[in-house]
Amino acid sequence: MPLKACAAALLLCALPFSALAADPQKGKIAFEKNGCWQCHGYVGQGGAAGKPLAPKPMPLEAFNVFVRNSNGPMPPYPKEILSDADLADIHAYLTSIPAPKDYKSIPLLNQ
Repeated sequence: MPLKACAAALLLCALPFSALAADPQKGKIAFEKNGCWQCHGYVGQGGAAGKPLAPKPMPLEAFNVFVRNSNGPMPPYPKEILSDADLADIHAYLTSIPAPKDYKSIPLLNQ
């Protein structure tokens, strides 16, 4: 096997499978189904009860640790309630949310 192909295969093996197969569309469904929107808003913008999660969520590994082990106002979500695949999909959904436009680019707000 050529060296580049071997290195690429090794890199793919090092990544978690859930991160490779994460689906933002499934993540949006899981985000809504599991009630994340109730505190964090439908597009992860945050609200009175939850911090903003999007458009740039924390790295997937940190996100997993926080969601599984939260000891603050947010309850922890064990794998029996929220699978690793669903969690990776939710992270992919949050990552896919674009940043809001700069208010300076909206003519009506610059009058």
